[in-house]
Formats: sequence, C-alpha cells, structure tokens
Amino acid sequence: MVPVAHKVLPNLIASVLLSNLGASITEVAQDALVAEYGKKHKIGGLQSYAFMALAAGGILGNLIGGYFLLKLPPRAMFFIFSSLLSLQLAISFSTREESLGIAQLSAQNLAKRSISENIKNQVSDLVMAISDKSISKPLVWIVGSIAMVPMLSGSIFCYQTQRLYLDPTVIGCSRVIGQFALLSGTVLYNHYWKKIPPRRLIGMVQVLYASSLLLDLVLVNQINLKWGIQNDVFALCFSGLAEVVAQFKLLPFSVLFANLCPKGCEGSLAAFLASALCVSSIASAFLGVGLASCLGITSGDYSGLTRGILVQFIAALVPLRWIHSLPMTQLVEKRRRRSMSRKARRNRRVGKVVFGYVDVYRPERE
Repeated sequence: MVPVAHKVLPNLIASVLLSNLGASITEVAQDALVAEYGKKHKIGGLQSYAFMALAAGGILGNLIGGYFLLKLPPRAMFFIFSSLLSLQLAISFSTREESLGIAQLSAQNLAKRSISENIKNQVSDLVMAISDKSISKPLVWIVGSIAMVPMLSGSIFCYQTQRLYLDPTVIGCSRVIGQFALLSGTVLYNHYWKKIPPRRLIGMVQVLYASSLLLDLVLVNQINLKWGIQNDVFALCFSGLAEVVAQFKLLPFSVLFANLCPKGCEGSLAAFLASALCVSSIASAFLGVGLASCLGITSGDYSGLTRGILVQFIAALVPLRWIHSLPMTQLVEKRRRRSMSRKARRNRRVGKVVFGYVDVYRPERE
C-alpha cells in the first residue's frame, strides 16, 4: 500500500518475517486443535483429513495464483492475499470456541488458577509426555532427519529461472501437480498405507525422498535432454516432488504422536511438534545457505550445484541408520489392551449372559 516501503530491502525482509511468523502461529494452533478434537471424539487418523484439506487448498491457491500472475501486477496479488487473510481473521473472531468441539476450562477453574499456573501445568505435562521414550525417540528422529538435510531449493529455483530461463508459471504449475500428488498420497494412506507398520512406511518414504532429490541432478546436468524430455516438461512433472514427499513424511508422525499422547496434553504436544519442525526447517535452510557458500554457488556460477545435490542425497540417507528408533507397531493399542485387561481382572463381574445382555450381576470385586 505504501509505494516507498516496498522499494526498501529491510522493509521487504521485515514484511516476509512478519508474514512467516503469523503463518507459523496459525500452523501450530491448527495442529493443536486437530489433535485435541481427534482425541476427545476418539477419531483416529484425523490428521490425514487435515492433510487432504491442506493439499486441496494448495491446489486451488496455486491455480489461482498462477492465473493472477499472468493477469495482475504484484501489488494487486498481495492485496488479494491480504484480503483472504483478513477474511480468515474475521471468521476466527466470529467463531465461538465452544463450537470447535474441544474441552474448555470453566470460569471457576480460570478464576482459581492464574495464567502462570496454567502455563506451568501445561509445561509440566509436556515435559512428562516428551520424557517417554516412545515419544522422544520418534520426535528426535523426525526433527533430525529434516535439520540435517541442507535446503538448496532457493539455488535450484534461481538455476531454473536464470540459467534455464524457465517461465515462473511452469514452476508454479509444478507445485499444483505436487499438491495433487500429496492429496493422492494422503487418500491412499488413509485407506491402505496406515495399516503398514510406521517404521517400514517411514523408511520407504525417506528412501523415496532421498531419491527424489536426485531429480534436480538430472535437470542440472541436462540428462533429461538425452532422454528426449524438454526442460519445462521435466520441471513441470518433477520439480516439486521432493517437497511433496517431505510434506507427506510428516503425516505418519502426526498420527503416531496423536495416538501416543497422554490425555490432556494433546494440544501442547502437537504445538511442540509443529514448533520443533519449524526449528528444524530453519536449521536446514541455514545449512543450505552455508553449503551454497562453501561450494561457491552464485547467480553467475552454478558449477557446484551438482556436488550440493549429492550432499543432500547422502544427508537424506543418514537418518536411516537410526530407523530402529521408530516403533514397529502402534504401541498405544498394546497399552490400551493391557490396561483394559488389568481393569477387567480387577473389576470383573460374574453374571448370566442371554443374547448379549447381562441378566444378573454379582457385586463388583474390590
């Protein structure tokens, strides 16, 4: 809106920082709401439906953004973007928290406990949940698997646009195809793949992620031209595949942590997971900047990009060394069955059952 402000680099950086800050807070809040709602209403795998909505929104947003990119100037696009955010803000203000279907603290409890006491209790419950090895080991694995892979997506984007002279709309359409792939993968996971043991599924996804990083190597070395595939066609089909696989890798962990989380700590653990993933992404981005600097990758020299992609590939395979940290089965089911069997033995009732109904009960055993 201010003509002078958007021409100064520090102002642009501050605007991007503020935008990402708001997006991160929203992401943490939505993960916590989904976890609490699914736990309260005993809906397993609710995170997969949230991923479907995320992919559908990505498809629609990329299509609309790509169309407006050809028809409107950047200022008009940012105005539309901010208008959509304002609409979301208005809907959020007008929505009552009781309608979200999650547990609410009563006014009496709020009066008895101050905000600091509530924070201390939540932090204590969160520390207790994270101290459980069934939660801490998968958490360390997912955070480490993201943080140790240097992110070179910015350098590859500059290579595609400045060296290969690909139209930005081609890269935007590749994001649409990637979101279609994410939506399809989420649907398949919800119907078939969630029955696969978590360790095996995540291991296969990690191998697929490492392999998809090599697709950028094909484009950088122009191997696709030897196969008879043009640069724009190859970028359209495979440019955003690694990013999609990285997004899909989070889905099994979201479902796993939602099942393992103790009652009353769903929102805190989901928020902590989202925060840890944000920190790991920041670490990955800084590693990517450092790697690009060490290899001498600049806007005029992309000769070190091949070595950078190979480093990415090797770094993506390293977490497989500690894949045993992930559970082979859904541990929560075993716990629930074991606890129910103890309760059944302790509070067993003896009676006559006729057509599935208990006729006479003896007193409950102490």
